[in-house]
Amino acid sequence: MKKILAALAALLLAPAVLAEVHVDNVNGYSLAADGQLGRFNALVVDDAGKVKQLLQRGDKPAKRTEFRIDGRGRTLIPGLFDAHGHVMGLGFTALQLDLSETRSLAEAQAKIAAYAAANPSPRWIVGRGWNQEKWGLGRFPTAADLDKMVSGRPVWLERIDGHASWANSEAMKEAGVNAQSVSPPGGKIEKIGRNPSGIFIDAAAQLVQKAVPEPLPRSREQALAKAQEIMHSLGLTAVADMGTSGEDWLVMRRAGDAGRLNIRILSYAAGIDNLLAVAGTGPTPWLYDNKLRMVGVKFYTDGALGSRGAWLKQPYSDSPGERGLTFMSDATLKNLMSRAAMDGFQVAAHAIGDAANAQLLDAFEELSGTYKNDRRWRIEHAQIVDPVDLARFAQHGIIASMQPVHQASDWRMTEARLGPARLGGAYAWQSMIRNKVPLAFGSDFPVESPNPFHGLAVAISRVDAQGQPPGGWMPDQRVSFNQAFMAFTHGAAYAAFAEDRIGALDRGKMADFIFIDRDIFAGATPEQIRETKVLETYVGGRKVWERR
Repeated sequence: MKKILAALAALLLAPAVLAEVHVDNVNGYSLAADGQLGRFNALVVDDAGKVKQLLQRGDKPAKRTEFRIDGRGRTLIPGLFDAHGHVMGLGFTALQLDLSETRSLAEAQAKIAAYAAANPSPRWIVGRGWNQEKWGLGRFPTAADLDKMVSGRPVWLERIDGHASWANSEAMKEAGVNAQSVSPPGGKIEKIGRNPSGIFIDAAAQLVQKAVPEPLPRSREQALAKAQEIMHSLGLTAVADMGTSGEDWLVMRRAGDAGRLNIRILSYAAGIDNLLAVAGTGPTPWLYDNKLRMVGVKFYTDGALGSRGAWLKQPYSDSPGERGLTFMSDATLKNLMSRAAMDGFQVAAHAIGDAANAQLLDAFEELSGTYKNDRRWRIEHAQIVDPVDLARFAQHGIIASMQPVHQASDWRMTEARLGPARLGGAYAWQSMIRNKVPLAFGSDFPVESPNPFHGLAVAISRVDAQGQPPGGWMPDQRVSFNQAFMAFTHGAAYAAFAEDRIGALDRGKMADFIFIDRDIFAGATPEQIRETKVLETYVGGRKVWERR
């Protein structure tokens, strides 16, 4: 008996499948690379954690397998792949002060005061998630709004989109920010008269961030573990981590070394310095049984709409004196992109405003004359594109890495920021498909919920969780369910040079799959898709999460 128990314990703790597994009695779905829907009733996972066979009813495995999993007739689908997330940010958000659900400044202030009382240490109160648009505040919050709730302790809170931060007076004092402080390139210090208001946009946030104590290694490891738990509970088995720091990479490596890395992370380094320090002269090999790889680098060309940092061709409709922020000159951007491309690294660049998207399209067009191989240049977000530029995405194999949930959150604000005449290329998913642009979907978590079923529901409906606006916002940009599912599986894998091993339940690919509580391919409504619950999550044929 002791030997049997020891063998079972070894199997449960093993980082990969040790013997073939037959998963039968399932309502199985998978999508081929051409978008064709496939059905199966059982699958066989080989001893390397890869799909060996997909079986129809009555088919027999090629050989008798040692282990069997009874699917009990439940729906089984490929694990979903978030093409744009922030892994450590997700974990820290879950462990720190989270204001993302607050609906007013007063509600946020109450939550901040309660958090400060319940957490006397660490001394700095750090969090994220505030959104003055959601609050209907009509202005940015100020240091004075924080000072009323917390005194004697520095408070530093990142906006929901990560492109602005909010400090109290104590935080600014400890960082040495005062009336003489000057906005840096690519950033802006909001002021009341001559004095900083407490809001720091984009690059200006570093003026205070430099004073914030770095998280301890133990805290980083807790954040990674929490992020994995959240992603698994929502059916994610892979993610493109956009902006991996050197410290993040070391945390992921430690988890891999200890056998605790149970999600597939395609890493895009936070800037060229982190890229070269980690990967050196080319993308890293796949590590930990295809769990971790640094494939490229993430650059920023502008900010976000919420903070009016998105770089627009024409002034903001609700602030005619502003066009947003440009982070790099054309020459600087192309030099950095070339430095990455010369060693075979993939380039992924954030662009939200139409001017930022045009700048990137120009740069990719020029660089493609030098770097002619399969580069898969990525534009992250591509939220506001001048309609005249939409067709340019299809040139040179540029990938549109987009997040449907942003549209559901932002449509009212987008109308205010741009005005109705400039919305033709806003969140234009179907236009991308019509122009034969490779499409990858994600969530940008923790900016938005990491739940991919929310993204699928928005993609096919263009409405938010409250069903607004009726009929969908710019409904001609909706996509079909199969198109949306492809973008969260094969499309996301293709966008990260990973389609040879993940993104579909095909023979020879990793057996990453989930059981869900409903058949989302059988005419489910957007509301039903949104409410989908994940029952079990498997990575490489090994169960990594189960709903209790």
